[in-house]
Amino acid sequence: MKALRIYAGPQARRHIEKNGLRPQDIGVVPGAAGGPKGLMLGALDRFIFGDWLAQTTQPVHLAGASIGAWRMATACLNDPVAAFERLEHDYIHQHYELQPGQKRPSAELVSEQFGQSLKDFYGGRVHEVLNHPRFRLHIITSRGRHLLGREHRIATPLGYLGAFLSNSMHRKAMGAWLERVVFSSRNAPLPFATHDLRTRQVALSEANFNPALQASCSIPFMLKAVHNIPGAPPGAYWDGGITDYHLHLNYASNLIAGHADGTPATDDFDAEKSAAPGLVLYPHFQKAVVPGWLDKGLKWRHGATHFLDNMVLLAPDPDWVKTLPNGKLPDRSDFMRYGADLQGRVKAWSAATAASTQLAEELQGWLARPDMGSLSSL
Repeated sequence: MKALRIYAGPQARRHIEKNGLRPQDIGVVPGAAGGPKGLMLGALDRFIFGDWLAQTTQPVHLAGASIGAWRMATACLNDPVAAFERLEHDYIHQHYELQPGQKRPSAELVSEQFGQSLKDFYGGRVHEVLNHPRFRLHIITSRGRHLLGREHRIATPLGYLGAFLSNSMHRKAMGAWLERVVFSSRNAPLPFATHDLRTRQVALSEANFNPALQASCSIPFMLKAVHNIPGAPPGAYWDGGITDYHLHLNYASNLIAGHADGTPATDDFDAEKSAAPGLVLYPHFQKAVVPGWLDKGLKWRHGATHFLDNMVLLAPDPDWVKTLPNGKLPDRSDFMRYGADLQGRVKAWSAATAASTQLAEELQGWLARPDMGSLSSL
């Protein structure tokens, strides 16, 4: 494999050594925040959800934050391959007109246009997402507390400063400022433990689907917070990536999908004893699974923990990434790099996503003949 790297936690590796990696083994698929980087996972998404997982019947939990939530919700639509193609096209071609003297569009404009794009994308189809026969969707958002309880031009920056300082001392301390609120379909229990951070769970419905998904994608200061989501505690809701940037969650100790009957696990996940192994399959754009957005600069929190012991992570090879336009994955800096040159950005991003088909092709080849020598440790 030249484009794809496959990483596995110790329990996942033991299972693959014995059984290979089969679609019926998968219990959870996470989707990371990361903006345009998520575009590189489109080909993998189309293969995994449109072909590979379609061969099986077990329930699968899909948990996502920000663009990861948008991807996981898209996987729940009928004909997911066509839906993922549209998501890729719409994301690549998004454009916000700048007013004279502006370097970037206002948060109000971005929120308004993005909200409308979600309505257009899922219009008349939310029931497909909520009632998918197999997939249980979990949309992760970050709800502000105290100073962050309402968006305010002075209180909000101060609140995020407090959250940053608290998080720097201890991740759990961030819960004084922000809490994880997960909107889940079909009354599904969470597929991960929540001892790491203050957490609430809310039933996902027709009334709150769009607000919850928009909130999960609402980057502070770039988009407006979403306030008072129906059925959820009052307050301001922001990007789910703030609390869970790459969803470094405790899948191993409370893997709901680890039992064939869907009942919660009562002890640590054991691939040998479980009726349905419930591995975590993670299409990601890098090896590191960073816990929260505020942890990006805290390198000591970027390593794998026992939370990921039953995870199989798929990511592009760093050397292969250097062959892409600009020698990197698409990212938000490209909006500034290309400025008003929409066609330039569209060309670069389209070339990158076209190249990403190699990731899916190499995964298909590896699944057909798993090579343990090319399986790296998380």
